[in-house]
Amino acid sequence: MASRPASVVAATGIRRVFAGTTVLAGVDLRIRRGEVVALLGESGSGKSTLLRILAGLDQEATGELTTTGSTAVVFQEHRLLPWKRVADNVALGVRGRDARERARTALEEVGLADRSGAWPSELSGGQSQRVAFARALVREPDLLLLDEPFGALDALTRLKMQALFGRLHAGHGFAALLVTHDVEEALLLADRLLVLDRGRIAEEIEVDLGRPRAVDVPGFSGLRRRLLTLLHVPVDLEAPISP
Repeated sequence: MASRPASVVAATGIRRVFAGTTVLAGVDLRIRRGEVVALLGESGSGKSTLLRILAGLDQEATGELTTTGSTAVVFQEHRLLPWKRVADNVALGVRGRDARERARTALEEVGLADRSGAWPSELSGGQSQRVAFARALVREPDLLLLDEPFGALDALTRLKMQALFGRLHAGHGFAALLVTHDVEEALLLADRLLVLDRGRIAEEIEVDLGRPRAVDVPGFSGLRRRLLTLLHVPVDLEAPISP
């Protein structure tokens, strides 16, 4: 039996131009099987554009791209169909007689087994995003692409969703590309950080902090400061806090 490729994404020289403006100027990217990669950059740097290209949603890009296995996407907006109940939203597009059972299992994994018959309008923001994760999980992806998936949530719900993502990744072993503006979120969840600047990957950082991970583990604050500097955010961790 042939072994599976070590990478689920291999991209070389990815370029994307919009109305004469170059957004991606030759991005090279590999994502290893089971790896979580966080993609950061200033607004307008092309993060979401790159994610859409990897998802096959942008056919105008040039360069070489190979993805292995199945792919699922979770966006910042949950994009649930309001005229379908939760279970039907999760099972949407899933083939096979066991689609409903797979949807039920996915909802159990995200803690919403009791909401399968609810309408999307009856859900909180956090619950809606959990359904979006269940909809991705039911496809058993080798690669999960996440475009600011927690960006619209309040701070406490965001922390709960980050913990949920960690559990789901540990249980399923999918590879993931997480687009985020949140430096701490990237450091908590990712194995590797990529900083996109001027259309190219400007910096790559391995996050060797072990798991489970918290903001007070040794080395976290140093990586945070380095990352903020790369993102052109002035920071002085030694400055006293005003009363």
